[in-house]
Amino acid sequence: MATKKKKAVKKPAKKAAKKAVKKTAKKKVVKKAAKKKAPKKKKTASKRKPSAAFMKPMKISPALAAVIGAGPYPRTEVTKKLWAYIKRKGLQDAKNRRDINADANLKAVFGGRSKVNMFEMTKLVSKHLS
Repeated sequence: MATKKKKAVKKPAKKAAKKAVKKTAKKKVVKKAAKKKAPKKKKTASKRKPSAAFMKPMKISPALAAVIGAGPYPRTEVTKKLWAYIKRKGLQDAKNRRDINADANLKAVFGGRSKVNMFEMTKLVSKHLS
């Protein structure tokens, strides 16, 4: 039997792959360096001021006064007191947290509805402010 000689196989693909990896690594380093040199934006120190219309005290209807208390309150304070009442009484729906289950006092505010979405709540409460 005659033995066949094996030819030495060159692996140029491996060398080319190594060079490609080195080139991409260099590009990444250059990109990172470019990102570090970019100047950072300065934050403004001024805070956003609330609108005067929201801070104006409004008259409250007797139905709403039974829930949050009597007295003129700004819209923002009315919403805070209403949410405090809802949390204190546990009126937020357990499954769908966006819904509010109204008790007797809130039914008068919500126009007789027993279940109201939190986004509808502000619309219904605005009818009780003047």
